[in-house]
Amino acid sequence: MGEYVLKRWTPEDDAFWKSTGHRIARRNLWISIPALMFSFSIWMLWSIVAVNLNKAGFDFSANQLFWLTSLPALSGATLRIFYSFMVPIFGGRRWTAISTALLLIPALGMGFALQDPDTSYTTLMILALLCGFGGGNFSSSMANISFFFPKSHKGMATGLNAGIGNLGVSLAQFIVPFVISVGMFGALAGPPQMVVDANAPQAVWLQNAGFIWVPFIALSAIAAWFGMNDIADAKASFREQAVVFKRKHNWLMCWLYVGTFGSFIGFSAGFAMLAKLLFPEYNPVAYAFLGPLVGSLTRSAGGWVSDKVGGAKVTLYTFSLMTLCVIALLFVIPAEGQSGNFYVFLSLFILLFALSGVGNGSTFRMIPIIFMTERLREAEGKGEEAHKRALIDAGKESAAVLGFTGAIGAYGGFFIPRSFGTSISMTGGVSAALWCFVGFYLSCVVLTWWCYARRNAAMPC
Repeated sequence: MGEYVLKRWTPEDDAFWKSTGHRIARRNLWISIPALMFSFSIWMLWSIVAVNLNKAGFDFSANQLFWLTSLPALSGATLRIFYSFMVPIFGGRRWTAISTALLLIPALGMGFALQDPDTSYTTLMILALLCGFGGGNFSSSMANISFFFPKSHKGMATGLNAGIGNLGVSLAQFIVPFVISVGMFGALAGPPQMVVDANAPQAVWLQNAGFIWVPFIALSAIAAWFGMNDIADAKASFREQAVVFKRKHNWLMCWLYVGTFGSFIGFSAGFAMLAKLLFPEYNPVAYAFLGPLVGSLTRSAGGWVSDKVGGAKVTLYTFSLMTLCVIALLFVIPAEGQSGNFYVFLSLFILLFALSGVGNGSTFRMIPIIFMTERLREAEGKGEEAHKRALIDAGKESAAVLGFTGAIGAYGGFFIPRSFGTSISMTGGVSAALWCFVGFYLSCVVLTWWCYARRNAAMPC
């Protein structure tokens, strides 16, 4: 396996990058992207499966269904904390292949469990938690890709990896409604569930929501094992990486990423159920994929624009606009004395998804710049060797922080659906949850401006 290990990797060296580095880096990126995309599909499967469970013969309350949509985010966010540190320990190639192959467990598990409407709620909760494997993969994938590219290309590279990877959410929400309506695997997938729709029996193969991903996951894991590389200089123990917990900017960026990615994944998990409750006359499944699709596409744009004008400036404007969007939502949702407007509601949510995608790209562009600047400032005037050491340390620290902030941000996927459910149960509506979002986004505006975007900021980026 020695040929898979890159003994020399210096992407900041222009000559090396142009002659050799860019070709290897891009190959690793293009193998990483589909692996991450299928990870997101598995992670967010329950956001669309839960909406169809009762139609397929299951019998769960709205609160139980909200739990099924939020549990994958809870386990995925927790796994991300550990996955953040795995690439420097195991190597990017090995860990990408292994972590991708683990997705087969929830995919096959859902395929078998969803064949029977008598499957216990506990079993479905366990499968929802196992879908967190897909969420965990994001942190290791982003950490790995950040090692391959020079500072000037990190925004675009991480934006493409995450942005196209995020498309897995939209892909799942678009494909699942189709595959569960067709007996595409024949007897191999088991018999359909018969449901009554408009007084007519209709066959539904809910198990296909799991089985459809199995061959693609297997191929992606094989491609990672044989086509990617490990970087020798990226090796580091957990103790070496744990220094990031002492870095102030690690925690500040965690807060901002909760606002960007936490919003993206939280709205992805909860939008379909929320729309179904607020506007029952509309079919949320027909629209659920639009928001994640837009948010995924704008993530790459956020990284690209941030490379040009600076991540802090883009992040500041993003949070300002997100605050205004949530305030506008308060005027278009059903409430006492108003019936609400579904299409304005949908449009505002799509705009929120788009802005969260831009913010995902801009915050992830900020992180490597912040830690590169910090380490180079410390090495200033200490000679060439200290400068080289600073570049290596900055790469390791920024990779760990990219993974760790991704972990903390992912908890938004749990808290946002649960906040909707809690707000409805306590107040009868979602306005209280939306006002909490407004307050949080305003805190992100202030933090970004003070620490990174104002003229005399201590760490302009």
